[in-house]
Amino acid sequence: MAISSPGIGSGLDVNGIVTKLMAVESQPLTTLAAKEASYQAKLSAYGTLGGALSAFQSTVRGLNDPAKFHSLTASSSDATVASASASSIAVAGSYALDISKIAQSQKLVAAGQSSTSTAIGLGGSTTLNFDFGTISGTLAPYVPSTGTGGTYSAATFISNGSGAKTVTIDATNNSLTGIRDAINAAKIGVTASIVNDGGASPYRLVLSSDNAGQSNSLKITASAGGDAAVTALLSQDPTGAVGVTQNMQQTLVAQNTEMTVNGVFVSKTGSTLTDVIPGVTLSALKIGTSTISVSQDGSGVTTAVNAFIKGYNDLAKTLADLSSYDPATKKAGLLQGDASARTIQSQLRASMGRALTGNFAYNTLSQVGITFQRDGTLALDSGKLQAALAANPTDVAALFSTTGKASDSLVSYVSSTSNTKPGTYTLDVSQLATQGKIVGTALSPAGLTITAGGNDTLSMTVDGVPATVTLTAGVYASATALAAEVQGKINGASALSSMGISVAVTQTGGVMTFTSNRYGSTSSVSVGGNGAANLLGATPVSTGGVDVAGALGGAAGSGSGQNLTGTAGNSQGLKLLITGGAAGVGVSRGTVSFSQGYAYQLDQLITSFLEPGTGTIASMQDGVNRSIKDIGNQRDVFNRRLVTIEARYRAQFTSLDVMMASMSQTSSYLNQQLASLSAQTR
Repeated sequence: MAISSPGIGSGLDVNGIVTKLMAVESQPLTTLAAKEASYQAKLSAYGTLGGALSAFQSTVRGLNDPAKFHSLTASSSDATVASASASSIAVAGSYALDISKIAQSQKLVAAGQSSTSTAIGLGGSTTLNFDFGTISGTLAPYVPSTGTGGTYSAATFISNGSGAKTVTIDATNNSLTGIRDAINAAKIGVTASIVNDGGASPYRLVLSSDNAGQSNSLKITASAGGDAAVTALLSQDPTGAVGVTQNMQQTLVAQNTEMTVNGVFVSKTGSTLTDVIPGVTLSALKIGTSTISVSQDGSGVTTAVNAFIKGYNDLAKTLADLSSYDPATKKAGLLQGDASARTIQSQLRASMGRALTGNFAYNTLSQVGITFQRDGTLALDSGKLQAALAANPTDVAALFSTTGKASDSLVSYVSSTSNTKPGTYTLDVSQLATQGKIVGTALSPAGLTITAGGNDTLSMTVDGVPATVTLTAGVYASATALAAEVQGKINGASALSSMGISVAVTQTGGVMTFTSNRYGSTSSVSVGGNGAANLLGATPVSTGGVDVAGALGGAAGSGSGQNLTGTAGNSQGLKLLITGGAAGVGVSRGTVSFSQGYAYQLDQLITSFLEPGTGTIASMQDGVNRSIKDIGNQRDVFNRRLVTIEARYRAQFTSLDVMMASMSQTSSYLNQQLASLSAQTR
């Protein structure tokens, strides 16, 4: 019988022989593993490079904001008198303030009550109308020690046009506490509180207008047929008789903030003023004098530029470490000789070294103090940067970010698209945008008497949105007062205010004009209802708004309201805001320069490097991953081949083992036969 177990029959070490032979056969696997390890290291290097690019991109985006370059700071010589802050539209300068009054809110107090919880009146439903406006007349000052005064005589009240607000008092809330809570819950711009004055009827309701200023004084009227006790307690019509319709006392008169700014008298309703000095917010704190200084604030830009320089230098070091050869350690970087890494480095350098186009004061980084050093890093001359910011912040902004600059002060850059190319474009404006409006008949001035159910209803459609309003009945002191009432009711209509729609109602010689606050072809005003003829006459004229029209770079633009957008050529997508100025066929409004600065260009370039799936880094990683996958495939094929080779070796040496075992048996048999034959011979 043949011996099949390797080495058993002959003593031949088949397993050892096969193992050693297979070790020799497997040597290519070691080469593949080393090659795979180098690819994995390269893959890791690409990841490191991608991370460095991403970090640099973050610093680049910190400079791609035009507003950052227009940052200004405001300081006060006496911060206890006034404080200030400045926005990007402010103009550097010095402003002398002399504050004589600080704005305050009107406060009214009602007659005292013996209890805060006892019902006032019989509980009939009473609607209180709160209107805000300006009181003019003779005031008897309030005397706290005696509780007298605080009433008007021969007074007029002109509504500020913000719209009357209502609160209903009935059997559910007709106690002093209930009235207070109902007014506060309505959130109508009035705060109610209760004060105990220690008298025989100590509990007194105090009303305070939430907004300061002369034009926010209160007029409170009660609906006809309401509860007599509630009406008597809370009616406050300063134009009426004391104790009849003027039943509350004014303990604090509403007043404006009054001051001079560089000698110019200013009167404003609040103490925080945003429209006195363009771009500057003033806070009047107390009576006195102070000087507000507005100056360029370059600290934010310097911080962002320093971060940009550090980000680039960090990236440059990473690229150098990955792609250079270290003679001291005699080791090469993982990306030494890598063409893609060299391309990234050269494209970044080329982007920052290329001069920008456009009609701006600066077109290279070196002009604002950013230069390349001999070792390839960036450095900043802070003094040069600050000088450039002080001289021309708009053009420094254009050096880094995406922005535009018009030669006409009534034209401003709004936005651009990826289709907009840097350059300088001519601007022609053939038509300015207008607002939709309706103008009353010149020979039919508005009637000042509004009668409930007679001429008090207006059916409006403003910018295509319908709304119905009801005017407060009464005889108005002037057309101005009536116009304010109409404007307030229209702008207070929720159907319009919820859409951001409003109107301005003005009058000239009693003739009213309703004007939409929007510009463009969607702007329109129409008025119907039983009150239309009284306000506008029999044949009012309604005119729809039109969009701005013109051309950019010689190509017709598209108008939407006051915005003109380029539609063709290199100016395609460039949007401008045109707020006024000359217009007509062939009327030139100068030029508009558009720039895509270094920060914008670098951001786009780095995005192309880092774009998932299609970017340079992704392409390099995909190539390495394909190589790693190919090595895996080669390994699988080779491993299958090794199995076949090992099987063949084992079969061969097993056969040899069997043959040697057979020969050994034959040898033993022959030896036995020879021994036997020898014995017979002897």
